[in-house]
Amino acid sequence: MNTGETHPTRAKFIRMSIKRFDHVGVTVSDLDSAIAFFEKLGLEPTGPRVTIEGEFIDTVTGIPNARSEIVMLAAPGGETTVELSSFHHPDHTPGSTQALANEIGLRSIAFEVDDIDAAVNQLAADGYSLVGGIGQYENAWRMAYVRGPDGITVALAQQL
Repeated sequence: MNTGETHPTRAKFIRMSIKRFDHVGVTVSDLDSAIAFFEKLGLEPTGPRVTIEGEFIDTVTGIPNARSEIVMLAAPGGETTVELSSFHHPDHTPGSTQALANEIGLRSIAFEVDDIDAAVNQLAADGYSLVGGIGQYENAWRMAYVRGPDGITVALAQQL
């Protein structure tokens, strides 16, 4: 029954002033393998690998004595980046490497490609497999999920 009342959390909602979408952070067990995978997709490092430790990372992550090595990679256009991070302390905690799209959490990182068949074949030659298959949505898009290092799901989409 609708009483005309506003949902309590909606009534108190205050719009934040987000300036732009900056990056997606992904924690990996092997930084070299993850970098190689994303470079095969066409991303490029935006700077050197950096080790972060001390009060800043301890405060942000809530992990005492954290030490992580990170690298930022940008897709063509460079507006949004992927931050790859590998923890040296404490050791990383394995996640589900076979997660499907209905598992709670980050679902995928998506990139538009020119030729999805070529992209999928190139990744398959390097040992990365499709999660399902290449699907087509109407006459607009072809899309596939590829499983990368540590089970990272990358969506590849080709506009038709």
